[in-house]
Amino acid sequence: MRKQYSVFTVAFLALAFFVSSGFSSKAPSKYKCLVQLSNYTGEGAYVVVSLLNPKGEYQRTLHVFGKEERWYDDIPSWWVFFSKKKENLDGISGASITAGSRKVVSLTFDESEIDSGYKLRFESSVENQKYVEQDLQMDLKAANVGVSKNGTGYIRYVKLIKI
Repeated sequence: MRKQYSVFTVAFLALAFFVSSGFSSKAPSKYKCLVQLSNYTGEGAYVVVSLLNPKGEYQRTLHVFGKEERWYDDIPSWWVFFSKKKENLDGISGASITAGSRKVVSLTFDESEIDSGYKLRFESSVENQKYVEQDLQMDLKAANVGVSKNGTGYIRYVKLIKI
């Protein structure tokens, strides 16, 4: 004798399969990111915050400090990625940061990106001065939250705070 399964039973079994297979949706993790610049001389810095995958490749742009797209090619490593991917930067770009000042922005990550080999890269550039490809690069780890990380160029330090 064949058993008849209701639509409800089939739908429930399919949902259980997807959840147990890791396809469940997780709430994104939200962080505040404080970027403090050093006291250098010159124009405001353009700073790009990117997420790199475990292979060290650009995954996505998280924030751009600097609205004028005509200066984006002054950040050449990121510009190659950005110009190919054609990301929409609406809502994630703001004014450049002036010497000695700080800005706080919100960053969002998928929970699976934390403690999984992903990195944050902060690239910076100032008009008529040098470009710093890895002004700061840090592992996206829970252990780095709340800890100040020092930059090597225009960035004095960066600090992530979970919200």
